[in-house]
Amino acid sequence: MSLAIVYTRARLGVEAPLITVEVHLSNGLPGLSIVGMPEAVVRESKDRVRSALINSNFEFPSRRITINLAPADLPKDGSRFDLAIAIGILAASEQIQKNCLNSTEFVGELALSGELRGIHGVLPAAIACGKAQHQLMIANENAAEAALCEGTETFAAPTLLSVCEHLDRQTLSSIVFSYPDNQQSTPNLNEVCGQQHAKRGLEIAAAGGHNLLLYGPPGTGKTMLASRLPSIMPMLSQEQAIEVASIYSLCGHPTPLWKIPPFRNPHHTASSVALVGGGSHPKPGEISLAHYGVLFLDELPEFQRQVLEVLREPLESGEIRISRATAQLNFPAQFQLVAAMNPCPCGYLGNNDKSKKHCSCTKEQIQKYRQKISGPLLDRIDLHIPVNNLSIKELSQPKNTQNRGESSSEIQTRVICARERQLKRQGCTNAKLNNCQLEKVAQLGEAENNVLHNAVERLGLSARAYHRIIKVARTIADLAGVEYITSEHLAESLSLRNFDRS
Repeated sequence: MSLAIVYTRARLGVEAPLITVEVHLSNGLPGLSIVGMPEAVVRESKDRVRSALINSNFEFPSRRITINLAPADLPKDGSRFDLAIAIGILAASEQIQKNCLNSTEFVGELALSGELRGIHGVLPAAIACGKAQHQLMIANENAAEAALCEGTETFAAPTLLSVCEHLDRQTLSSIVFSYPDNQQSTPNLNEVCGQQHAKRGLEIAAAGGHNLLLYGPPGTGKTMLASRLPSIMPMLSQEQAIEVASIYSLCGHPTPLWKIPPFRNPHHTASSVALVGGGSHPKPGEISLAHYGVLFLDELPEFQRQVLEVLREPLESGEIRISRATAQLNFPAQFQLVAAMNPCPCGYLGNNDKSKKHCSCTKEQIQKYRQKISGPLLDRIDLHIPVNNLSIKELSQPKNTQNRGESSSEIQTRVICARERQLKRQGCTNAKLNNCQLEKVAQLGEAENNVLHNAVERLGLSARAYHRIIKVARTIADLAGVEYITSEHLAESLSLRNFDRS
């Protein structure tokens, strides 16, 4: 019977569903047809496969070839099916044995010469293959990425001919499991002069997973501060690092620094699709690439308002759902939002130093500038911290002086201790507490309630802001290592919402 069955993996969001490639040879006019909802790139694989087989000294069958990609109702795209189709044709025409195909999956693109080329998204395929207890055959280009998956026996080959030789005589060695070494060091927070108030805000944000807004005149160090937030955040676990690497694999990006929370800094001209993901063939956006890390939006008011509004739901849910006619995809997006902006269009509002520039904006210009950021989005940002100009004396302090402050590792130690308290107490960071959990872990006394109620009434804060102030106060108490929230913790939490007060 001229029928062969080969296994491969498709790409569906961050998942890699199993695809069964069924190849049947029958009598009739020579031809090759692919069924099972193949898109253009998949249909073109018949020409790549034909040339690859001939140039690898195999015979291309002069028969009617039907290839079914099952399940038939799942759209297939990309060149990842080339290798499986070629192996299926060789097995159906009895040029290689069929009994070696039951426990192996094949993923890779074929060049016309028979060379194997790498594809995007091999890491999710390797993870799914390991769960199915199958071996995986890939191109050499994908070997380093697949080596991150410990539970999968993976083989990398340079050509189609070497794959067939391995199936016959086991000539290839499996890829050795390894994690990448971080050769590049992360920026250190003590490289920033002064700005102790802003550094305290970064510590609180890192400890509780809170969103953060830095605002102040140009050149005060807002971007420097934001870029150093990952250096004081807890390191990712192995599972989290693999999940982040899988998202980068889908986009064809290099694996980020291992276990370091990712830091994404999109330009303000980015579209909503670039930010949250999507497209005709949906891919993860910047918020998913910032999963377990930081999404930094510099010059926040310069982003289009409709682009910023798409962040509101992912900030609450920690994922983004993209719906298309053929599929609904979920991409993870548990990111921490950090934004930076000037206080006004010219940037110098509130600058009282006579040696510095002064604001020349009208009240209407300032109002129009700030209205580019909607109230609901601003309400979801827990900390609003001013970053003011430094004097020449502060800027010229040597690096080893106390003015530079603590190093990232010293602050990270306190952050890790606070995170461990939160995880032991409630199983999540304070920023992710729901209202029921918040009532249990952040009970306020009568004095604390009076302080908070007076502030909320005076500032006209929303219910969301009310709960977020308590969450930040809970984080401040965790950093101090105390069980109950005091008035001092609430006062500091309220002082970190300066935009509400202004």
